[in-house]
Amino acid sequence: MKLSRYGDRHGTKTPCIIDDDGVARDASSIVTDFGPRTLSPELLAQLSNTDPKTLPVADIAGKRLAPPVAQPFNIWCVGLNYTDHAKEAGLPVPDEPILFNKSTVTYCGPNDNILKSAQMTKLDWEVELGIVIGKPALNISKENAMDHVAGFVLVNDLSERAWQMERAGQWVKGKSFPNFCPTGPFMATKDEIENVQSLGMWLDVNGKRMQTGNTATMIFDVETILSYMSEFTRLEAGDLICTGTPPGVGAGMKPPVWLNEGDEVSLGIDGLGSQKQTVTAL
Repeated sequence: MKLSRYGDRHGTKTPCIIDDDGVARDASSIVTDFGPRTLSPELLAQLSNTDPKTLPVADIAGKRLAPPVAQPFNIWCVGLNYTDHAKEAGLPVPDEPILFNKSTVTYCGPNDNILKSAQMTKLDWEVELGIVIGKPALNISKENAMDHVAGFVLVNDLSERAWQMERAGQWVKGKSFPNFCPTGPFMATKDEIENVQSLGMWLDVNGKRMQTGNTATMIFDVETILSYMSEFTRLEAGDLICTGTPPGVGAGMKPPVWLNEGDEVSLGIDGLGSQKQTVTAL
C-alpha cells in the first residue's frame, strides 16, 4: 500500500491511497489525515483492507504534493551508516550507530524548494532511506522491531556543512534549516518492500549523477537501528528516522561541490519513488 497527501503547507491535506493504476484515491472518509496522532496498526489494517477503487478519485489537480505523513514529533538521523560513505569521509566505521536530530521545521514536501540563505557556503545533499514509526517503541528487540514500522519513505537529508563541521556544538545546527528534509512522494507500507536491505538509490545534481548506492551497504540495518534507538528513547508513531547516505555527497568530491541558487536536485530509491527540488534564495 502506498499513501500520499496533497495540500498547501499550512492548509488541510487530502490523505490518499494510491491504487494499482497509480491513481490517488481520497481516503478522508476513513481518516482525517495520516500523522502522528492517527497512525496505528489498526488504521493501517483498515486501509489495507479497503479496496482503493471503492474510494473517490482525489481532487489533486494543481495541488502541492505534501509529505506523505503529517509533521512528526521527532526527526532522528543516523550518521556514517554506509561503509563506502565512511571511507569517502575518511572516518572509521562506527562501532554503534551515530545518532543526531533534525528540527521538525525541516520537514517538507518532496518537490518543495531547497532554501538557501546568504550565510550558507557549503550546502550539500544526501539521498536516504527513511523509516516511519507506526506504533511507540521502547526497549524493543531486533526480532520485534519491524512490528513498530508503518513504512518507508525517500528523504533528502540536506546539510550546511560549514555549520555542521566548522561551527561549535553539535551537527544539529547544520541539519535544521527550513526545507532541509524533503520527504516522499509517498510512504510505502512495509509489505510493499520485499527486502528493505536491497534497494538501489541515486541522486543527480543538474542532471549529473552524484550518488549511486544500495541499502545493502548499510552498516546498521533497519532492525538494529530501531532496537538500538529504543534503548535510549521512546520512538513515537509518525517519527521519521533517516538512516544514512551512500557515497557521492558534495563534501566528498575532490574538490568539494556545493549547491547554489538555481541548481536542480533529483533523487530516488527503488520502490519509493523520486523527488526533484530547486535551490532557491531565501
